[in-house]
Order: sequence, then structure tokens, then C-alpha cells
Amino acid sequence: QVQLVESGGGLVQAGGSLRLSCVASGGTFSRYAMGWFRQAPGKEREFVAAIRWSGGIMHYADSVKGRFTISRDNAKNTVYLQMNSLKPEDTAVYYCAADRSLTTIPDEYDYWGQGTQVTVSS
Repeated sequence: QVQLVESGGGLVQAGGSLRLSCVASGGTFSRYAMGWFRQAPGKEREFVAAIRWSGGIMHYADSVKGRFTISRDNAKNTVYLQMNSLKPEDTAVYYCAADRSLTTIPDEYDYWGQGTQVTVSS
């Protein structure tokens, strides 16, 4: 059983930056692909970014390409999401997730964190 704990959320002005972290425990982190998802009030959970277990392959939602960067440090059991040029529409609860396979589909992820709130003011 893998446990995931996100941190790094907060309130930031439009154009600002935040870095989210997600620390994993209870499993072999390097065996899992990791994803970031977000859910805004009244909306479905949506894919943001994902990274292969080795870090060599990343996928991004079109809405965040060029602004967000996903990375991982397997020695620290941690995956990061660097978010730059933030927009008010990026406001959401951000979740990290783990799965054996690299996928952009939320339902295919086996393990989820509790989420961290990101609020971008205009």
C-alpha cells in the first residue's frame, strides 16, 4: 500500500509560481509512474502531468504545457510539480497519484494523496 502526501499549495497572484511536492511511502517508489491531477469546484478531476518511473517520459495537459514541469527524485521518494505563470483558472485542489503504468486517465491510478489547495488571485 502506497501512501502519498502533497504539500506546497497556497495563495499566489496571477503570474506567480508555486512548487508542489508529493512524498510517497509504503511502497517501492521507483516502480511507479506518478501523476498530478486537479479538481476545481463543480468540475471533474482533470489530468495535469505525469512522469514515467524512470523520469524519462513526461506528459502534460495542453492547458499547462510550457508553464508546468513535472519531475521526480527517486532517492527522496518525491515527485514535484513546478508551476510558473499561474493563472486564475489554475485554481483547484491538486492531487498526486501513483500507478504501475504511465497514464493520463484518473480512474487508472491506484493510489491518491489527500490533495493540496492552489488558489491564484487575479
